[in-house]
Amino acid sequence: MRTAHAGTPGSKSRIQVSRTETSRARTRTPKAVQQSFVHDATVPLDEIIVGDCIAALARLPAESVDLVFADPPYNLQLEGALSRPDQSLVDAVDDDWDKFSSFSEYDRFTRAWLAGVKRVMKKNATLFVIGSYHNIFRVGTVLQDEGFWILNDIVWRKANPMPNFRGRRFTNAHETLIWASKSAEAKAYTFNYEALKAGNDDCQVRSDWFFPICTGAERLKDDTGRKTHPTQKPEALLARILLSATKAGDVVLDPFFGSGTTGAVAKRFGRSFIGLEREEAYAAAARKRIDAIEPLPEALLKETPSKRAEPRIAFSSVVEAGLIAPGETLRDEKGRHAAVVRADGTLALAGGIVTGSIHRVGALAQGLPACNGWTFWHRSGPDGLEPIDAARIRYRGMAPRD
Repeated sequence: MRTAHAGTPGSKSRIQVSRTETSRARTRTPKAVQQSFVHDATVPLDEIIVGDCIAALARLPAESVDLVFADPPYNLQLEGALSRPDQSLVDAVDDDWDKFSSFSEYDRFTRAWLAGVKRVMKKNATLFVIGSYHNIFRVGTVLQDEGFWILNDIVWRKANPMPNFRGRRFTNAHETLIWASKSAEAKAYTFNYEALKAGNDDCQVRSDWFFPICTGAERLKDDTGRKTHPTQKPEALLARILLSATKAGDVVLDPFFGSGTTGAVAKRFGRSFIGLEREEAYAAAARKRIDAIEPLPEALLKETPSKRAEPRIAFSSVVEAGLIAPGETLRDEKGRHAAVVRADGTLALAGGIVTGSIHRVGALAQGLPACNGWTFWHRSGPDGLEPIDAARIRYRGMAPRD
């Protein structure tokens, strides 16, 4: 990733399209997504475009991608080679694409690619951009200036960071990701909350992610054993991003494609990708890597349904449907509190002195400001005590769908 330095203003960069098993990749794309592009054959699904990223972005159709992952140049500002205490050289980023003459030049580059990215994002698409302390704050400033709306900043904690060889600073053990929507008005962006929580032992996923840097068999190397790309990201990091903020069949754009981690993970998880890469050598390595990826079977990609997408059900509707009877006693899971169901769908606590909704009565019983009554209150079911949410789920199965 991160090899698509802008050309000089007004220059025309040669754009090449490298097809990466396009026909096979498209056959596994859900028809609904494929049909949405029938009118515009210029969307290069599952392809790597070789050339200047800003010129390539200008050629993509507006509002054509669902997610952007960007790993732009760090702008490390290295002065000379970096060596270890034993005088061996550190394999750090010293390529021309990471060299900028000034902060203002880097800001102009950032503004140009962010404007291009914003144009091709769908209304509810989101952007993840990753960087180090060298560049992420400048990128974040430009990002806000361009009208993006920041949803989260995420810390990638590295399990095995490179040590600080000179002993003059703390070990730089993390990178920062900014997750942003296209605008403050974009509210219907994808966030697979229920799936993430279920896969995290029913706990909300935090904004600090712990992954090792890319090593071992996953690390691409050339014939001499040297790293193919200096900043190859681990597939686990991209898997977290794609499974968090996309659905099967979505289109993922990476304007700094590099070694192709985004494309490899997208193909594995049934997403389409568009890769922009300046260096043909990196594009060739990415192409070979992605060609070797086998997509997961569709049965394994079935998404956990979002509760937010379900129709809102009133407790009174569940009572009216006879799934919970008036006069039935509900209790919390440990049997410390009890309430009686009334005919209008409210609950009565403490002999009828306290009445209200399942949520209000649950909160009052515990002395708390709020409570989810669907999961707090329980009743006797065929397999023992069950939350009243089970009755709501059964009601949804009975209710007609639009």
